[in-house]
Amino acid sequence: MGVIQGAKDRARAEVAGAIKDQARKQLAAEGAARLSLRAVARELGMVSSALYRYFPSRDDLLTALIVDAYNALGVTAEDAVASAGTADPLRAWSEVCRAVRRWALDHPHEYALIYGSPVPGYAAPQDTVAPASRVALVLLAVAQAAHEADVLAEPDVPDANRRPVLAENVRRLLQQPGYTVPERIAPRLAAVWAQLFGLISFEVFGQYNEVIDDREALFEETVLVLAHQVGLRPAGTTA
Repeated sequence: MGVIQGAKDRARAEVAGAIKDQARKQLAAEGAARLSLRAVARELGMVSSALYRYFPSRDDLLTALIVDAYNALGVTAEDAVASAGTADPLRAWSEVCRAVRRWALDHPHEYALIYGSPVPGYAAPQDTVAPASRVALVLLAVAQAAHEADVLAEPDVPDANRRPVLAENVRRLLQQPGYTVPERIAPRLAAVWAQLFGLISFEVFGQYNEVIDDREALFEETVLVLAHQVGLRPAGTTA
């Protein structure tokens, strides 16, 4: 029975994978707003009722594609920090940011699905939250390594200027096992996380066309500015 069930599971996974691959082609050709289960089924030679057994609605298929994209990007960031190591947190930060940019440029339609315009009528479920957080957690891990190496400078922000609601958001952000990054760093991490993807989005969506020619140079310089905003300093310095 176990062998038969395993074969059934593999077959189901293969069909689900083929459905998602065809859906990605449709995303590239027509955009997420026009994703159609019937069109996907037609291209695969399936009847719609058969496809619905895998993805009961367009939103279910969209969610699967979104989760896959976030996870692929998350793995890219995690592999980058694993390859670079954290002995030099500033270098690790730069390598993670470069890897995220490369993935976005290599997968523009999947990037647009997760960081582009919202899909009309679609509301992302809770299932997408953890995958969407993977890059942020990698950046947090780099900041943690810098803190442990004493090369993370805390921002000079008076306590009187801090907002109670933001402080609660910060506590949630830092509720990760093993993290002791100073609470004052968290708002800056959240801000540079958004700035990193804003920088990449400008490039992916053509906002630099006829304006910035050397986009890689701009990216490299800005990544260092973002690192400095967080408080990262070169290895061997004192925070």
